[in-house]
Amino acid sequence: MKELKFAARQTLPVLCGYIFLGIAFGLLLQQAGYGWGWALLSSALIYAGSMQFVLVQLLGGGFGSLVSVALTTLSVNSRHLFYGLSFLEEFAHMGGARPYMIFSLTDETYSLLCGVRVPPALDRKRTFLCISALDQCYWVTGSLLGNVLGSVLPFDMTGIDFAMTALFVVIFIEQWLSAATHAPALLGLGFGLLSLLVFGPDAFLLPALVCTVLALGLLRGRIGPAVDPPAKEADAP
Repeated sequence: MKELKFAARQTLPVLCGYIFLGIAFGLLLQQAGYGWGWALLSSALIYAGSMQFVLVQLLGGGFGSLVSVALTTLSVNSRHLFYGLSFLEEFAHMGGARPYMIFSLTDETYSLLCGVRVPPALDRKRTFLCISALDQCYWVTGSLLGNVLGSVLPFDMTGIDFAMTALFVVIFIEQWLSAATHAPALLGLGFGLLSLLVFGPDAFLLPALVCTVLALGLLRGRIGPAVDPPAKEADAP
């Protein structure tokens, strides 16, 4: 399938990041006393990245009340509420794949879908689906590897969490170079730094996202699209 080959090339940066981050999660889960089955199910059914790392702590220290778990999940993954806004129309036309596209919209997948330019010869919907599915496959594979290897080999995980930072830097640079205007990125950076100074590192993300979304909404007619409009295929007869 041409769409799968194209998606595989586009997701190479995510592959490098997710394998190592997945291994880190699998190792932590194994050290907490949970085997490969837990790694597989959590990465396949939860697939929430940072929330899965929090899940290890919840499993180790007891779940507590369901309300506290729900509030923790909401606070950690609240940014996904904003990600979905830009794909409401796109996903609405994806038929049976729509629920999975919503479920699989992680930070890195969102970044790829925003910046990818699908060639006219490829089916855009299939390409999006392949990108999302491949990203989750990388995460599941890394989780399983980390869990299985952690049970037989000693690992020093110092610095492995930097893989996420490096991944975001690579994706940001690629989008910056291909963007038609840098205004959205500069707004995001500005509000991010301001929120970091005001709210601190543990609570800056949600206010920064809210301010950025509001600013982009108010300035929508002035700054134009963040990327050049992708070429769309002609409707099939």
